Amino acid sequence: MRKIVGVALLTTIFMVSACNTVEGMGKDVSSAGDTVAGTANDAK
Repeated sequence: MRKIVGVALLTTIFMVSACNTVEGMGKDVSSAGDTVAGTANDAK
């Protein structure tokens, strides 16, 4: 269990540092959401 938590923590740190800012992270999350929504609409 400790390994899983450690890996999750490291992954989160790398993801946040890759964005550099909270605004950048928001844009990344928004972009991912738009992609999922577009794919869902195409599947209809």
